Amino acid sequence: MQRVLLPLLWALFSTATWADGETTYNQVCAVCHAQGLAGAPKAGEPKAWSKLIKEGQINLTADGYAGVRAMPAKGGKPELSVPEFAEAVVHMANLAGANWKTPDEASLKKIEQRIAKRAQAKK
Repeated sequence: MQRVLLPLLWALFSTATWADGETTYNQVCAVCHAQGLAGAPKAGEPKAWSKLIKEGQINLTADGYAGVRAMPAKGGKPELSVPEFAEAVVHMANLAGANWKTPDEASLKKIEQRIAKRAQAKK
């Protein structure tokens, strides 16, 4: 019984606490990125995303999370975690032709370090 119950509880807990990239995109990012509001690169448009994709997954994710140009930090959703935001960036970049994967722990650490460095520079 315990062998079945524990994996089931783990699956329920993890999906409830960490949305996938498409879900986060639909709930948060699409407000601007679906239509290209306020200069946001429109999701699915390779030309709009090509320069951003060249910046690299770590830089683009960290800079977007911290807020860049007209984009508010965390896409305007204060409770959005770095992993959730990173998944949404992967989703949007891949819609535009990238082949990015979910960031692993080492990549997430680099993203968080860049976010912290940007925060220090603002002080």
